[in-house]
Amino acid sequence: MSTAFARFWQTDLTREAFLDHVTQDDMCNLRLVSREVAEEVAVKLFKSVKVTFDVGTFAHRARMIALDRIGHYIKHFHFNLPHSEATFLPPLIDPESLEEVSFQYEPQHVHTSRPSSSTSLDPEASCKYGSWELNDLLVRQYPPLFHAATNITTFIRVFNAMPFLRHLTISCPEQPANQRYRRNAIDYALISLRLAVEAVNPPFLDTLSLQPMYPSGIFYLRPHQGIGTSPGSTRVWHRIKHLDISMQNFAETEEEHDTTSDHLKILHTYLQTLRSVETLSFAWLNETGPCPLSLDAEPCLSRPSSLDSITSALPACRPIKFRKLRSIKLENALLDASQASRLITLHRKYIRDIDFSSCTLRSGTWDDALAPLEAMASNSDWRSENSSPCYSATASTYTTSSASSSSGLSEVMDVPIFYTPMEEMPNPFECVQELMWDETDRDVMRAVNKVATDVFRLRQAALPRKKRDVVVCGIRSLLRSVGMNFH
Repeated sequence: MSTAFARFWQTDLTREAFLDHVTQDDMCNLRLVSREVAEEVAVKLFKSVKVTFDVGTFAHRARMIALDRIGHYIKHFHFNLPHSEATFLPPLIDPESLEEVSFQYEPQHVHTSRPSSSTSLDPEASCKYGSWELNDLLVRQYPPLFHAATNITTFIRVFNAMPFLRHLTISCPEQPANQRYRRNAIDYALISLRLAVEAVNPPFLDTLSLQPMYPSGIFYLRPHQGIGTSPGSTRVWHRIKHLDISMQNFAETEEEHDTTSDHLKILHTYLQTLRSVETLSFAWLNETGPCPLSLDAEPCLSRPSSLDSITSALPACRPIKFRKLRSIKLENALLDASQASRLITLHRKYIRDIDFSSCTLRSGTWDDALAPLEAMASNSDWRSENSSPCYSATASTYTTSSASSSSGLSEVMDVPIFYTPMEEMPNPFECVQELMWDETDRDVMRAVNKVATDVFRLRQAALPRKKRDVVVCGIRSLLRSVGMNFH
């Protein structure tokens, strides 16, 4: 390795700028240069890892050994659990009576990836799912993907291999409509994933992304009142500071009203367990959905009017209030002006940025919804406590729809609001985000290398001192013309 490249590589700023412009395949080849280069490239190459769950994802021993070698580099772990026909779980049928058998799953930390049947030659095989009869039915009627999803031991080993994990992304895309109201293999994989995170308790985990997540999947991620939960299940989730959720939504019909309200209640209880969140981003996919931070005021979750007047007037659930929420971003949500106003008021102590992207008002106007911002901006005490120049509430495009409007038109308005003048913070890495060398710089460096070679030869030559000084002065003037110094 040349001295010039060694100095270039040992400088963190230049090395990171160089690796930002290198493709993943080239970084894999770059690791073959030397052990030192491989160590530095591995930090960048394995910083973010994406894994798609399948039967053999954690079953192969070579994969787990490789994960143990690179796990300490991983900061962002993207776990993809796609729905497919293989994830569908049919009803359990008793072969003798031909009746459906109920199955209540109770997680157990076992060391077998697939349970053994009663005909197994291993007498020490543990009964993973309760009774031997139920064990046999599950082995014979459920696909191998189900048994891989319930193998909690392998999930625990995966998270044990990543001690510096900071960001966990869970993706569950493409849920078919026929799997909405029945459990599938992805549900059991989410249970194992949650139990593994709670058992390992990664000390640096502070960011959670659910993109996308199907409505019933939140139920299996709840640390409270969930399957296999314990009093210490909430420790790791209380440290989450950055939450990003993109949830699938489906059109609500009269037959689906009760199920939809149940999903919203589950979402409400899940968000209540993450009260240490500082930045929250929530987006409804497909159809417009209610505001997830004010579900206690949603009409679909109100108590039935058949109850007495006092009970029916009480909210169905407690309002959500985060302790240090600084940034809120909602997309494709349907809410009232009173809900938006109360949301801002509840978090007025720490809130800095509010973004209602593509949100629609059912009632009221955006002037009413954003009225607390004007009061906060005019409050001298609040402004003195929050003197940082980055406080802002910026609105994208808001839509106001009124059910009583006879014309059926929507009011669209842009509402920019600033608490204090915004000051653009300079980017310390702006100097390295562009190409480091262009053709002009290369020509200059070629000229400098030629001059350096001539200087070396000049010093080696036996010229008179006076003539040599004249040549050196000429070289110095040439270097000053290209913006460099000569010593």
